[in-house]
Amino acid sequence: MPLNIVVCVKHTPATTSVSVDSGTGKVKTAGLSYGLNPFDEYAVEEAVRLKERVPGSFATALTLGPDAAEAAPREAISRGIDAGAIVTGPEFDGGDSYATSLALAAAIKKLHAQKPVHLVLFGKNTNDGNSGMVGGLVAAWLDWPGVLSVKKIEAVDESSAAVWRAMEDGVETVKVKLPAAISTIKEINEPRLPSLKGKMVAKKAAVAKFSAADLGLKPEEVGAAGAKTSVSRQSPPPSRPAGMKVEGATAADKAKKLVDILIERKLI
Repeated sequence: MPLNIVVCVKHTPATTSVSVDSGTGKVKTAGLSYGLNPFDEYAVEEAVRLKERVPGSFATALTLGPDAAEAAPREAISRGIDAGAIVTGPEFDGGDSYATSLALAAAIKKLHAQKPVHLVLFGKNTNDGNSGMVGGLVAAWLDWPGVLSVKKIEAVDESSAAVWRAMEDGVETVKVKLPAAISTIKEINEPRLPSLKGKMVAKKAAVAKFSAADLGLKPEEVGAAGAKTSVSRQSPPPSRPAGMKVEGATAADKAKKLVDILIERKLI
């Protein structure tokens, strides 16, 4: 039986060279280039591979953000995803993981009502907020099984999936009933690049738009109003102090001096 898959993606800065306004304590977004969150590429790729494994399956890329964030599901479409959707509107601005996950879950419920969803895939985190919490929170809002840190989807059918979950001391095999939410890690696959044909399809694709009203959500439940946390101030990481160079005429001299330094600092 074909699968209906939703993969959640985010439009994030495409560079790590960002600066912070010292006055406001906020990241300067003017002039920043944006793209598909790098960690979401693995979730997108896994959705496409599941489509290839289970003929007739369908995948939708879902995002939340301003109108410009529509570029994220379009990028996913260019890589083999079938359709895109965006949760958008000024009421969603300033949301945290809690408010964002509530809105995404509401959108997934809407898609599920139109056609039952079997799997929702996430990247392990985003390269901006870096919380890694949204996948698990969405599973909780939906009251579906949720598995984090998945490095392999071993088997899947319309009723269950067997996955490998990465643990600190190895790998755990988990079997979950569907529908379920799964957060992937980088080890799960190697993402493909968009094809020229895929880019042309993505450019013409219609991306569905959902407002808070469309999802049955109140403005006070989402965005900054619905957030449970807030970022008061941001700052760049402190610069690293200069390293120490150990001098010596020979390698043996340098080694002896290094050992003396480590002993003096009580590191050995």
